Amino acid sequence: MSEVTIDAADGGRFSAYVAKPSVAPAGGLVVIQEIFGVNAVMRELCDEYAAQGFLAVCPDLFWRQKPGVQLTDKTEEEWNQAFAYMNGLDQDKAVDDLIATLGWLRTQGDCTGKAGSVGYCLGGRLAFLMAARSDADANVGFYGVGLDGLLGEAPGIKKPLLLHVAEQDKFSSPEKRDALLAGVAGNSWITAKVYPGMDHAFARPGGEHYDAAAADEANRLTVEFFRTHLS
Repeated sequence: MSEVTIDAADGGRFSAYVAKPSVAPAGGLVVIQEIFGVNAVMRELCDEYAAQGFLAVCPDLFWRQKPGVQLTDKTEEEWNQAFAYMNGLDQDKAVDDLIATLGWLRTQGDCTGKAGSVGYCLGGRLAFLMAARSDADANVGFYGVGLDGLLGEAPGIKKPLLLHVAEQDKFSSPEKRDALLAGVAGNSWITAKVYPGMDHAFARPGGEHYDAAAADEANRLTVEFFRTHLS
């Protein structure tokens, strides 16, 4: 477990947390942060993916606003800060940073050259865009926000994408959820799995809406998905 620095396409450099598997070379994963930055939750996720046999890297996407943001979901003040960073994020530049991270990952000697992305919340939205805009070999999004507004990009998705959808996501609505499901149904590269009764961030350990059974299922399917497409 370590931190590295990656060159941005438009100049500047940003940090990223890296967790390495015990056996290399391995498939690579760009782990995409929630709105709280590269905090303990994201680092632990990287460690868990490394334990499952992947080379995992989580880049700091808020670096243009403030490098090294690490918030929690435990106080209203931190939530307000997190939303401010999310609202201040240049989405297109964030995708560029993720593509730069993907490129960095593939050049590492302990990566097989195959690599994908997995994102949560804000990261789930960005994983959808990685599927549409990058050459990542496979992508997974957990309860991505505002995906119904990205459906114009769905025809560009030509690599496997798995979406974990919370049926009762408080940052969405039944209408938006149904629009998303209808909008991706025609693309055979996209699989959308709905988790009945689940709210946003049901897979975040210690979170308000954490559900162990749903989280375990989503995590198991995600690892199986990456083992299939990154081997």
